[in-house]
Amino acid sequence: MPPARAREHEGVVIKVSPLTKPTVRQSDLSRCLEETASPGKTLSPTSGAPSTGYDLVCFSHLRWDFVWQRPQHLLSRFAREGRVFFLEEPIFEPGGVARLELSQRGCVWVGVPHLPEGMDEAEVRAAQVGFVDELLAAHKVRDYVLWYYTPMALPFSRHLTPLATVYDCMDELSAFRDAPTALELLEQELLRRADLMFTGGQSLFEAKRHQHRRVYAFPSSIDREHFVRARGPLKAPADQVDIPRPRLGFYGVIDERMDVDLVTGLAETRPDWQIVMVGPVVKIDPESLPRRPNIHYLGGKTYDELPAYLSGWEVALMPFARNESTRFISPTKTPEYLAAGRPVVSTSIRDVVRPYAQGGLVQVGDTVEAFVAAIEAVLRDTNRDAWLREVDSFLARTSWNRTWKEMARLIGEIVQVKQMTPPLMGAVK
Repeated sequence: MPPARAREHEGVVIKVSPLTKPTVRQSDLSRCLEETASPGKTLSPTSGAPSTGYDLVCFSHLRWDFVWQRPQHLLSRFAREGRVFFLEEPIFEPGGVARLELSQRGCVWVGVPHLPEGMDEAEVRAAQVGFVDELLAAHKVRDYVLWYYTPMALPFSRHLTPLATVYDCMDELSAFRDAPTALELLEQELLRRADLMFTGGQSLFEAKRHQHRRVYAFPSSIDREHFVRARGPLKAPADQVDIPRPRLGFYGVIDERMDVDLVTGLAETRPDWQIVMVGPVVKIDPESLPRRPNIHYLGGKTYDELPAYLSGWEVALMPFARNESTRFISPTKTPEYLAAGRPVVSTSIRDVVRPYAQGGLVQVGDTVEAFVAAIEAVLRDTNRDAWLREVDSFLARTSWNRTWKEMARLIGEIVQVKQMTPPLMGAVK
């Protein structure tokens, strides 16, 4: 392996990890190839010649290896046509030298900046500018689309000249706990720069639709084949097999969006029900979570493991708090639960009520009493054939493949126009 390179950028020494030797995890590569390869087509994840005519450079506040969700579904699908470079937020460490660790996750290059603790804002920005420039130069990335999940990346990327800029707005990030004070101003700048804005749900679209000239709603979609396996018998996970029934399950990030009072009330009202919580605890003190004999915290699991957990639940839960951080969420787990054939009980999250609850696919309750009553109702329902037919009819109208195909069409239109239009003298993007 060649030695790491160091260079000066605005007074900061940038030590860049070798960019030519990827670390490939076979399970990720296999998933990417299976999900994105077209029939009869050979896919080379390290190809340097994108068939789209451009690469994609993504800036994200979410880490690629955290949970498999919207960014992973969408960008792994782009990877069948072009290279994807996914740049995460920095990890700050005591001592050491600034470096960018770049490795391959399936068909996607993931860059993780490592910076010494104690750097001021200007030094952090300069280091990240250096990382981005070095990455693009080392991989000969010339024609590319910028894809933002966070406006906080603008300070070290606004100097770039992409073919197009996309803002895929998953959530109202300013409403989340510990949101940076600069986020709202940077989002306004990103909206001015973006050629396209996508939203992760219908309610978020309605809130943002007048803030951009080309905004499109792309709610959470579904990898149906992956989750439908939970309708059949699967080997029970070792940490769930001995939990008594009935089991009521939740998977996802456990954070300030969880209604802990509702979960506590549910556990206390029905101590004979077992509540299974699968997922990492983030941004909240784990000690603040309700602890009862019938609440089981199993920690984070991989995307591949989720169907096995789902297959062992009688009911799938979405006990979200109703606050500013959940006002615009469109939970990806809603269609995943349904594809698994699990009855779903949720609080009245707007993008769950419309269309799922209104279509009779999901039951809703906001108080402990209403939530318990909804669970009791679905547990009593032993004939779910009609409900499953409605579920399958609804899910047949959506897929991540279809979502990405439409997104790619919109991006392609922008790129085509820009490639045909000569730049204006003195124009500033």
